[in-house]
Amino acid sequence: MAAAIYTVGHSNHSALRFIDLLRDADIACVADVRSTPFSRRNPQFSQNALAASLKDAGIEYWFLGEVLGARPKDPDCYEGGKASYARIAATAAFREAIGDLIERSSETRIALMCAEKEPLECHRTILVGRALAQRGTDLKHIHADGRIEPHGEAEARLLHLMKETVDLLNDRAAALARAYDKQGKRMAFNATGA
Repeated sequence: MAAAIYTVGHSNHSALRFIDLLRDADIACVADVRSTPFSRRNPQFSQNALAASLKDAGIEYWFLGEVLGARPKDPDCYEGGKASYARIAATAAFREAIGDLIERSSETRIALMCAEKEPLECHRTILVGRALAQRGTDLKHIHADGRIEPHGEAEARLLHLMKETVDLLNDRAAALARAYDKQGKRMAFNATGA
Protein backbone atom coordinates (compact mmCIF):
# COMPACT_ATOMS: atom_id res chain seq x y z
CA MET A 1 0.00 0.00 0.00
CA ALA A 2 1.26 3.48 -0.88
CA ALA A 3 2.27 5.81 1.90
CA ALA A 4 1.39 9.50 1.99
CA ILE A 5 2.56 11.84 -0.73
CA TYR A 6 3.26 15.43 0.25
CA THR A 7 3.18 18.69 -1.69
CA VAL A 8 5.26 21.81 -1.10
CA GLY A 9 5.73 25.20 -2.76
CA HIS A 10 9.20 26.68 -2.85
CA SER A 11 7.72 30.20 -2.71
CA ASN A 12 10.47 32.73 -1.97
CA HIS A 13 12.14 30.68 0.77
CA SER A 14 15.88 30.56 1.12
CA ALA A 15 17.37 27.22 0.09
CA LEU A 16 18.11 26.49 3.76
CA ARG A 17 14.53 27.21 4.88
CA PHE A 18 13.18 25.02 2.09
CA ILE A 19 15.48 22.15 3.10
CA ASP A 20 14.34 22.58 6.72
CA LEU A 21 10.68 22.27 5.65
CA LEU A 22 11.52 19.05 3.81
CA ARG A 23 13.55 17.62 6.68
CA ASP A 24 10.84 18.44 9.22
CA ALA A 25 8.45 16.32 7.13
CA ASP A 26 11.07 13.57 6.61
CA ILE A 27 10.98 14.01 2.83
CA ALA A 28 13.48 11.81 0.98
CA CYS A 29 12.62 12.79 -2.61
CA VAL A 30 11.40 16.02 -4.22
CA ALA A 31 9.36 15.45 -7.38
CA ASP A 32 9.56 18.73 -9.31
CA VAL A 33 6.30 19.17 -11.24
CA ARG A 34 7.11 22.58 -12.76
CA SER A 35 6.91 22.60 -16.55
CA THR A 36 9.80 25.05 -16.59
CA PRO A 37 12.13 24.29 -13.67
CA PHE A 38 13.78 27.70 -13.52
CA SER A 39 13.28 30.83 -11.47
CA ARG A 40 14.71 34.27 -12.18
CA ARG A 41 13.38 35.75 -8.95
CA ASN A 42 14.48 32.80 -6.83
CA PRO A 43 17.53 31.34 -8.60
CA GLN A 44 18.10 28.93 -5.71
CA PHE A 45 15.13 27.00 -7.14
CA SER A 46 16.36 26.76 -10.70
CA GLN A 47 16.79 23.11 -11.57
CA ASN A 48 20.58 22.75 -11.28
CA ALA A 49 20.89 24.82 -8.09
CA LEU A 50 17.94 23.03 -6.49
CA ALA A 51 19.18 19.56 -7.43
CA ALA A 52 22.62 20.41 -5.96
CA SER A 53 21.12 21.78 -2.70
CA LEU A 54 18.92 18.73 -2.32
CA LYS A 55 21.80 16.36 -3.04
CA ASP A 56 23.92 18.09 -0.37
CA ALA A 57 21.02 17.58 2.07
CA GLY A 58 20.69 13.89 1.16
CA ILE A 59 17.36 14.41 -0.64
CA GLU A 60 16.76 13.01 -4.11
CA TYR A 61 15.59 15.26 -6.97
CA TRP A 62 13.13 13.80 -9.50
CA PHE A 63 11.98 15.95 -12.43
CA LEU A 64 8.43 15.20 -13.60
CA GLY A 65 7.50 18.57 -15.11
CA GLU A 66 7.34 17.27 -18.67
CA VAL A 67 4.49 14.90 -17.79
CA LEU A 68 2.91 16.46 -14.67
CA GLY A 69 3.46 20.15 -15.45
CA ALA A 70 0.68 22.66 -16.03
CA ARG A 71 2.15 23.96 -19.31
CA PRO A 72 2.29 20.91 -21.57
CA LYS A 73 3.95 20.98 -24.98
CA ASP A 74 1.17 18.87 -26.49
CA PRO A 75 -1.26 21.21 -28.31
CA ASP A 76 -4.07 18.69 -27.72
CA CYS A 77 -3.91 19.62 -24.02
CA TYR A 78 -5.23 23.12 -24.75
CA GLU A 79 -8.71 24.50 -25.40
CA GLY A 80 -8.82 27.93 -27.02
CA GLY A 81 -5.18 28.51 -26.09
CA LYS A 82 -5.72 27.68 -22.42
CA ALA A 83 -4.34 24.56 -20.75
CA SER A 84 -7.09 22.06 -19.95
CA TYR A 85 -6.44 20.14 -16.76
CA ALA A 86 -8.95 17.50 -17.84
CA ARG A 87 -7.08 16.94 -21.11
CA ILE A 88 -3.70 16.86 -19.36
CA ALA A 89 -4.99 14.33 -16.80
CA ALA A 90 -6.36 12.14 -19.61
CA THR A 91 -2.98 11.69 -21.32
CA ALA A 92 -1.26 8.33 -21.04
CA ALA A 93 1.98 9.97 -19.89
CA PHE A 94 0.20 11.78 -17.02
CA ARG A 95 -1.59 8.63 -15.88
CA GLU A 96 1.64 6.62 -16.03
CA ALA A 97 3.51 9.26 -13.98
CA ILE A 98 0.72 9.22 -11.35
CA GLY A 99 1.12 5.44 -11.15
CA ASP A 100 4.90 5.80 -10.81
CA LEU A 101 4.47 8.33 -7.97
CA ILE A 102 2.08 6.06 -6.10
CA GLU A 103 4.33 3.04 -6.56
CA ARG A 104 7.47 4.87 -5.40
CA SER A 105 5.70 6.42 -2.42
CA SER A 106 5.52 2.99 -0.80
CA GLU A 107 9.31 2.99 -0.38
CA THR A 108 10.27 6.70 -0.45
CA ARG A 109 8.65 9.73 1.19
CA ILE A 110 7.97 12.07 -1.74
CA ALA A 111 6.97 15.73 -1.90
CA LEU A 112 5.58 17.18 -5.11
CA MET A 113 7.15 20.60 -5.55
CA CYS A 114 6.06 23.62 -7.52
CA ALA A 115 6.51 27.36 -7.00
CA GLU A 116 3.29 28.58 -5.39
CA LYS A 117 3.14 29.00 -1.63
CA GLU A 118 -0.60 28.20 -1.31
CA PRO A 119 -1.52 24.62 -2.34
CA LEU A 120 -4.95 25.68 -3.67
CA GLU A 121 -3.30 28.18 -6.03
CA CYS A 122 -1.12 25.54 -7.65
CA HIS A 123 -1.59 22.75 -10.16
CA ARG A 124 0.36 20.43 -7.81
CA THR A 125 -2.92 20.24 -5.85
CA ILE A 126 -5.64 21.11 -8.37
CA LEU A 127 -4.33 18.87 -11.17
CA VAL A 128 -1.80 16.37 -9.79
CA GLY A 129 -3.18 16.16 -6.25
CA ARG A 130 -6.69 15.63 -7.56
CA ALA A 131 -5.53 12.67 -9.65
CA LEU A 132 -3.64 11.20 -6.70
CA ALA A 133 -6.64 11.64 -4.37
CA GLN A 134 -8.90 9.96 -6.93
CA ARG A 135 -6.58 6.95 -6.75
CA GLY A 136 -6.89 6.82 -2.95
CA THR A 137 -3.54 8.41 -2.12
CA ASP A 138 -3.11 9.95 1.32
CA LEU A 139 -2.09 13.46 0.26
CA LYS A 140 -0.69 16.09 2.65
CA HIS A 141 0.37 19.69 2.02
CA ILE A 142 3.42 21.29 3.64
CA HIS A 143 2.70 24.98 4.22
CA ALA A 144 5.29 27.77 4.37
CA ASP A 145 5.07 27.85 8.19
CA GLY A 146 5.78 24.10 8.37
CA ARG A 147 2.19 23.13 9.17
CA ILE A 148 1.03 19.98 7.40
CA GLU A 149 -2.54 20.05 6.12
CA PRO A 150 -4.36 16.82 5.27
CA HIS A 151 -5.85 16.89 1.77
CA GLY A 152 -9.39 16.58 3.14
CA GLU A 153 -8.94 19.92 4.89
CA ALA A 154 -7.56 21.47 1.71
CA GLU A 155 -10.59 20.17 -0.18
CA ALA A 156 -12.90 21.71 2.43
CA ARG A 157 -11.12 25.04 1.89
CA LEU A 158 -11.48 24.59 -1.88
CA LEU A 159 -15.24 24.02 -1.55
CA HIS A 160 -15.53 27.22 0.49
CA LEU A 161 -13.29 29.19 -1.88
CA MET A 162 -15.33 28.12 -4.91
CA LYS A 163 -18.62 28.72 -3.06
CA GLU A 164 -19.74 25.11 -3.45
CA THR A 165 -22.14 23.78 -0.84
CA VAL A 166 -22.67 20.23 0.31
CA ASP A 167 -26.22 19.47 1.44
CA LEU A 168 -29.13 17.16 0.65
CA LEU A 169 -29.27 18.44 -2.93
CA ASN A 170 -25.50 18.64 -3.55
CA ASP A 171 -23.39 15.64 -2.65
CA ARG A 172 -19.76 16.22 -1.72
CA ALA A 173 -18.25 14.39 -4.70
CA ALA A 174 -20.20 16.45 -7.25
CA ALA A 175 -19.54 19.72 -5.40
CA LEU A 176 -15.86 18.90 -5.15
CA ALA A 177 -15.62 18.05 -8.86
CA ARG A 178 -17.17 21.43 -9.70
CA ALA A 179 -14.81 23.20 -7.29
CA TYR A 180 -11.73 21.53 -8.80
CA ASP A 181 -12.93 22.33 -12.32
CA LYS A 182 -13.65 25.99 -11.50
CA GLN A 183 -10.29 26.50 -9.81
CA GLY A 184 -8.46 24.68 -12.59
CA LYS A 185 -10.06 26.86 -15.26
CA ARG A 186 -9.40 29.99 -13.22
CA MET A 187 -5.70 29.36 -12.86
CA ALA A 188 -4.79 27.35 -15.99
CA PHE A 189 -1.93 28.59 -18.16
CA ASN A 190 -3.05 30.68 -21.13
CA ALA A 191 -0.65 30.21 -24.05
CA THR A 192 -2.15 33.21 -25.87
CA GLY A 193 -1.25 35.54 -23.02
CA ALA A 194 -4.83 36.85 -22.91
